[in-house]
Amino acid sequence: MMEEIFSVFQYDFMKLALIAVVIITPLFGILGTMIVSRKMAFFSDALGHSALTGIAVGVIFGMADSSLAMILFAVVFALALNKILEKGTASADTVISVFSSLSIAVGLAILSKGGNFSKYSSLLVGDILSITKKEILYLVFIFAALLVFWCVGFNRLNAITVHRTLAKSFGFRVKLLENLFAVFTALTVMLSIKWVGILIINALLILPAAASRNISENMREYHLLAVIFSMFSGVAGLMFSYFTNVATGPMIVIVAAVIYFGTFTYMHVGERQR
Repeated sequence: MMEEIFSVFQYDFMKLALIAVVIITPLFGILGTMIVSRKMAFFSDALGHSALTGIAVGVIFGMADSSLAMILFAVVFALALNKILEKGTASADTVISVFSSLSIAVGLAILSKGGNFSKYSSLLVGDILSITKKEILYLVFIFAALLVFWCVGFNRLNAITVHRTLAKSFGFRVKLLENLFAVFTALTVMLSIKWVGILIINALLILPAAASRNISENMREYHLLAVIFSMFSGVAGLMFSYFTNVATGPMIVIVAAVIYFGTFTYMHVGERQR
């Protein structure tokens, strides 16, 4: 059985897919903890939906590289959303829902003109087996940049999450940190969306962190378990998808969901025993 599993990696596309999973999933685990803590699940979902509009903008301006168009649009989208949320003129979930609905509607309207949407439909579920060495280098770069940002800014971001006004009183640059976090989230989502899929990328961001939160007793455990759960879901989902001939993205999310419900059950069993 083990020989059969390891034989999978004789293929170059599986080796590249495994490398991508090992890079992508820790990114999701790290970002997911703060997204869950800051109650930004709708925010990351809206970013995923904005991918279609980003591609549509690229088509309008004749950009050859759809990935660049997605990234540029997602960064602008995230910063604009942050600006509107900061004003507090409407509830966060309402604002995000409006942005999300509008972005996916505009993207679909433009890309479906003339019946051409079929060539973009693969973005909905993703295809990690199509990743290239060049794209893996992009992931390595964003992973390194995020680690630096996390080491420098995590405590400040956490303080902002707990009490925004108090964080300001300590001299923390709240707007800058929130915008940087939004940009890193946008970059991670856009660089991963071709392989994970628009429909499920938010689940992969949220589920490992939510599962970790169910059983963690401190912040260190929270982050460590989120990364472990995310990486396990990625590697196990990749293997299961290969042997069952199912799309990799959905299979990774299914594994992550099983882990979440397992930790949820464990948490409630523990509460009853107390």
